This record gives sequence, C-alpha cells and structure tokens, in this order.
Amino acid sequence: MAEFRSLLEALGFAEVRTLLNSGNAVVSSRHRSAAGHASAIGAALQVEFDLDIQEIALSAREYIEIVAQNPVARTAGDHSRRLVAFAQDSAAIQGLSGLTAMVNTPERLCIGSHAAYPQCPGGILESRAAAALLGKFGRSVTTRNWATVLMLNDLLGAR
Repeated sequence: MAEFRSLLEALGFAEVRTLLNSGNAVVSSRHRSAAGHASAIGAALQVEFDLDIQEIALSAREYIEIVAQNPVARTAGDHSRRLVAFAQDSAAIQGLSGLTAMVNTPERLCIGSHAAYPQCPGGILESRAAAALLGKFGRSVTTRNWATVLMLNDLLGAR
C-alpha cells in the first residue's frame, strides 16, 4: 500500500489515505473527472507494476450517496455478508440485473442507479449471485463488503 500511496501522490493527488491492504484509497484532487482519475490510475498501475486492473474512481459525493442509498444496510446481520458492487458507469450496474435470477431467499440483490447491493446471509461463497460477481457479471464492477465500505466512508469523513 505504501507503493500505491506513492504512485497516487506522483500522479498529483493530495491527502492520499489508503485503507489497510485493500487496494482502496481516498484522495483529493481538483483536476479531471472521476473517470479520468480511474483511467490515469489504471494506466500508472500497468506501467509501474504490470497490473491490468479495472480501476473505479468516485467523487466523495457519489460515494456518500451510494452508501446512503443501500437498502440492505438497514437490516441486521454480518457486514461481511453484505456487499456493494461499484462501477464507473451506471450501465455496468444495470447490467447486473441478470443476477436476480440467481438470488435465492433469504438472499437479496438490490440494484440502484449507481451501485448494486447483494446480501448473502448464508455466506458469500454459498451465494450463486455473489459467485457470479467474481466471474463474467463482475468484470466491469468491483465489490466490497459493507465493513470495508463503512471504513472508506469514515476516511472520507476524516478529510
């Protein structure tokens, strides 16, 4: 994460804060769009570390809205069994609607305008929908568990 932090600083980002060893960071910038940030970071990771990673960048406002709109967060349960799927564009999120056929009660999958919210009470590895997020359906999204989402939200609030 120290190398990731250094790379972000070299790209001109300020107030760089990384989260544990998760590959997530909160930064400040006055330049480019979120999509432009994602593209620049992805290109730098390819050059510096030979990593071909789908980068997703969101503004603080977008991220906070996604957290606030999570309908699954209002129910009781283990944060590690609740996920948020993020994408750079809403079309990728809407493309996850095909997963709804794989959801078995008591699982839930809510698809919002900017994120999808799977809840897997039986466990992530037991869920067909969650497993599909790791395969074909998940190529254009990145998924984080609710505990990680809340830690990133706290980092945003600490800026």
